[in-house]
Amino acid sequence: MAEAVPVRCPACLRENGYVAPVFPCACGSPVNPPLDLSAPPVLLTHRTWSDSWVAVRCSTCGRESEWPHPELGCGSCGTVVRLPVHPADPPESGTGTVTGPGVMAGSAGPAGSAGPAGSVRPGPAVPADQHGGATGGPAAARPDTNPAHIPQPPTAAVPRPAFRPVTIRTARDAVATAALYLRWLGFQDVRQPDGRPIPSAAVDLRAPGLVAQVDPTTAPAGLRAVECVWLNGLTASATSVYFSLAGYTEDARERADELGIPLFVMDLTGMPQPVNDPADELVGSGA
Repeated sequence: MAEAVPVRCPACLRENGYVAPVFPCACGSPVNPPLDLSAPPVLLTHRTWSDSWVAVRCSTCGRESEWPHPELGCGSCGTVVRLPVHPADPPESGTGTVTGPGVMAGSAGPAGSAGPAGSVRPGPAVPADQHGGATGGPAAARPDTNPAHIPQPPTAAVPRPAFRPVTIRTARDAVATAALYLRWLGFQDVRQPDGRPIPSAAVDLRAPGLVAQVDPTTAPAGLRAVECVWLNGLTASATSVYFSLAGYTEDARERADELGIPLFVMDLTGMPQPVNDPADELVGSGA
């Protein structure tokens, strides 16, 4: 796994750790966008479809594919930044020059599989025990040797398999990703609208004890949106959760902290990230 690199938020100047995502090429080899660490991150205030993708060349077969442009949501202020990437290098001698989408429909490599629409689904992760060994190996039989002087976290993490993100290409993908993530957190019978989401409007998700809202637009979620989902949860005596693609305004974050509303930001790789303490607690404790 690649090491995390520090990325300084241009809004609050906090450093965040970022690990570049790895995508499966059509030939089966892993590819990841080459970050340009010498260039500062760009504040994302307006999202366009063409700027949301970056060309990455596979070093094995020379195929140039389009993948989501690396983005990072600041864990302190919720600002979303886009990370600069080196342009795709010309193919090396002896490699192919085929170009095309990231994964062609119906094709799959060892690292993942593609659905009918070409969406990438990462392969299963090998479970590991707390000592770093694979489950069932010699390390799995070791006794727990955690020192007694190390304090336990206030809320023990709920054991669950790793979340398997789905690449976000449309507003419908954003809603589906949020629903999958809520089910991963432990919410049962998460329902999403039957109709196609309107790109300019947030979409509600409901489950027993849950009221969630997904904002697939390119503008940061504001104070009114956070207060509305809180009121809906209060009326239904349920937990309120908010997902956004473009982050949150400062007053929306402050109000969410006051009301205890978990806020998540999603990038185009489909991995929601918590941006406030209530969201961290929800991830740790589960539903």
